[in-house]
Amino acid sequence: MSGHSKWNNIKRKKEKADGAKAKIFTKIGRELTVAVKEGGSADPAANSRLRDCIAKAKAANVPNDNIERIIKKAAGDGSSDNYEDVTYEGYGPSGVAVIVEALTDNRNRTAADVRHAFDKFGGNLGTTGCVSFMFNKKGVIVIEREGLDEDTVMTDALEAGASDFAADGDVFEISTEPSDFSGVREDLEKKGYEFVSAEVEMVPDTYTAIADPEIAEKMQKMLDLLEDSDDVQNVWHNWDAPEDEE
Repeated sequence: MSGHSKWNNIKRKKEKADGAKAKIFTKIGRELTVAVKEGGSADPAANSRLRDCIAKAKAANVPNDNIERIIKKAAGDGSSDNYEDVTYEGYGPSGVAVIVEALTDNRNRTAADVRHAFDKFGGNLGTTGCVSFMFNKKGVIVIEREGLDEDTVMTDALEAGASDFAADGDVFEISTEPSDFSGVREDLEKKGYEFVSAEVEMVPDTYTAIADPEIAEKMQKMLDLLEDSDDVQNVWHNWDAPEDEE
C-alpha cells in the first residue's frame, strides 16, 4: 500500500471539507440520522455506529451543538425521510477503480447522478463487485504529529489494538481491522488524542497513476462531481494522484 497516496486522499477530503462546510455538515448529518435510526438508540454509549459517526463529525469540525441537535431530531422524528445505503462501483479514466457510497431516499435519482458523473468524464459505471475486490475495508485514524513523540503514539496505538502504524509526512496513520476500529479510536480519544480523520475506509491494494495531464484533470473533475452530490457520502479510489493534483 502507498501511505503517501492514502494521506493525499485524506488530505484532499479534508481540504474540500474546509472549503465546503455546509455540504459536509449536511452529509454527516444524514449519517448521524441513519445511525440513530438503524442503531435503535440516540445514546452513543449504546449505539456503536452512532459513536463512530460522532467521532467522524468531530474530526470534520462539526460543532457539538449541531451534532446534538441532529441526534435529538432523529430520535424524535419518526416521520422523517428514510435513507438507505447504496454502493456503486466502476472505472474512471485510465482504468482507475472507484467505489461510491451513498445514503439516499431515491435510488433512481442517485443512480442517475452517479452514472452521469462517470459518463461525462470518460468513466464507466460497472456492476457490483467489479472493483471492490481491489480494496480492503480498514479503520483509518489520522493524527497530526506536531508536538507528539512518534514512539509514544505508536505504543499507544498498538496497545489499543491497532494493526499497523506509519509516520507519513506531518501525520501519523493508524490502521485497524474494521471490528477493532471503535475500540482503538475510543482508547486513543481517552488518552487525549485529536483526529484529523477517523473512519472505516476502503483502502486499495494497489494504486494507478495517470501520466496524461488532460486525463488526470478529467479524473479530478469526475471525483469532484461525485462528491458534490448530496446523496454521496464517500468516494474511494485507487488513483495515485500527484500531490499538486490533490
